[in-house]
Amino acid sequence: MRPLLTASAVAGLVALGLTACQREPAPAAEAPPAPAAAAPAPGPLVPTADGAWSPAITAEDFAARVQKLASDQFEGRKPGTVGERLTTAYLKDQFEQIGLKPGNAGSWFQTVPMVETTMVDADQVALDVKGSGGEARFAFGTDMVLGTLDGSLEVDLKDSDVLFLGYGVDAPDQQWNDFDGVDVKGKTIVVLVNDPGWGSQDPELFKGRALTYYGRWTYKFEEAARKGAAAALIVHEDAGAGYPWGVVQAGWSGPQQSLPASEDPAPRLKAAGWLTGDAARRLFATAGQDFDALKKAADVRGFKPVALGAKLSTRFTNTVTRSTSENVLAVLPGTTRPDEVIVYTAHWDHLGKDEHLQGDQIYNGAVDNATGVAALLEIAEAFKHQQPAPERSILFLAVTLEESGLLGSAYYAAHPAYPLAKTVANINIDALPVIGRSKDVSVIGLGQSELDAYVTEAAKAQNRTITPDASPEKGFFFRSDHVNFARGGVPALYAAGGEDLVEGGTEAGARAEADYNTHRYHKPADEFDPNWDLRGTIEDLELLYAVGRRLGGESTFPQWKPGADFRRPQ
Repeated sequence: MRPLLTASAVAGLVALGLTACQREPAPAAEAPPAPAAAAPAPGPLVPTADGAWSPAITAEDFAARVQKLASDQFEGRKPGTVGERLTTAYLKDQFEQIGLKPGNAGSWFQTVPMVETTMVDADQVALDVKGSGGEARFAFGTDMVLGTLDGSLEVDLKDSDVLFLGYGVDAPDQQWNDFDGVDVKGKTIVVLVNDPGWGSQDPELFKGRALTYYGRWTYKFEEAARKGAAAALIVHEDAGAGYPWGVVQAGWSGPQQSLPASEDPAPRLKAAGWLTGDAARRLFATAGQDFDALKKAADVRGFKPVALGAKLSTRFTNTVTRSTSENVLAVLPGTTRPDEVIVYTAHWDHLGKDEHLQGDQIYNGAVDNATGVAALLEIAEAFKHQQPAPERSILFLAVTLEESGLLGSAYYAAHPAYPLAKTVANINIDALPVIGRSKDVSVIGLGQSELDAYVTEAAKAQNRTITPDASPEKGFFFRSDHVNFARGGVPALYAAGGEDLVEGGTEAGARAEADYNTHRYHKPADEFDPNWDLRGTIEDLELLYAVGRRLGGESTFPQWKPGADFRRPQ
């Protein structure tokens, strides 16, 4: 892979400051260029003499914005920190200089209420289990992670009965109920990651290889709370979860954010967490049980919950504070139908800074999701300079608290600046690939809505094909902000370059994805890299812009397809 940004080019961008306040808006263009069938070969990027942002979608501007957002100055863009204040101020400044309008009734911001819960002395917290096979202690971080979801200041579980509940799913539409015939009130349940059929790869169970909402960890904790459990522990597997243990460990360390109960009335557990696979085997062994045998049994219809005959104890305290975070909203009003809105989303937040780490302590979140936020700005510029201007309004929504469970987009969906009934579509951008051009475009949730035709047409103009999600078992459709629009009935598109690379094919693409997931995803190593090949990234941005441009000139509303998981309210 040849570098798109040379070290000297990056130094030139840094010398310009990379901030909008040091650049003047570029003069208006007649229209942004049409997507090219083949992007030019990469080479040194030289900023324009006056340092202006280009009205077109360019690798130079995109790279400069990603580097700024992922810099150490922004301290990992953690909600509620100085990193948030720098990020939201930067975005407001950028949108304003592009020439957009405040998107929330005259304001650039939408305040999202936030509850922050922090475990005291987490490194001293443990789970103690005793049963017929002996006793075992499980350490925070290495064996398990744990926290409270209901804002309890003190959690004290003593000799709680432990039950194995298979996948922890009650799905009437699938004629499956792991809770059938058992009372879990006040008890601790252990459940598997993903949903029934995953372990056996049975295509007849649920949606076969594709993860459903029942496989999401958020659902499992909510369902356990609905049934009255005192605690729930999910057994982690890299393949079933779609990410390694280190992601769980990082995500459950430090302060945990949530919406207040007034905004999110779903039931919440007093104690919830995850176990490593090895820890689960040790836990079951203390009860004289074989974890692997019970795991296999859980994939067969007719599975019954198993009381392990073990007792679990833990105790920890928390501090709880209430604060707020901000969604950033910018709008380009439509010329003839401004009440009809196309919403582009990308989450600006990441994991912040962890002072307990040795060496690099900042989770810069360059790919996840400085790339998505930079894409919002690039596409916004293209729309602003489009001639003729879009007939419908285009809303650019940079949401907060995605890493805490898609909370910023959930809040917007409950309090939309524009009614969801008038929202034409959502186009979501999250963690764009930066590994060169691809022959295909991967559409997460392909087959769900009429937006498939729009992205297919845009891909065809680039001589690319459409492919479904290469890893449906990882549940990407439920892991980013578009899902909250989908639940509100709004057709959503979540697409980016696929794994079939022009240089290296599917083998190179799969290798690059695995490398990112293993070494950089939700790690301090997710940093801006001057060696990124952004040719494919720019094609992705041009494609997503083309979809919005077509929608912006139409009068019809895309619909969900028959049999889809979602539908527009009648």
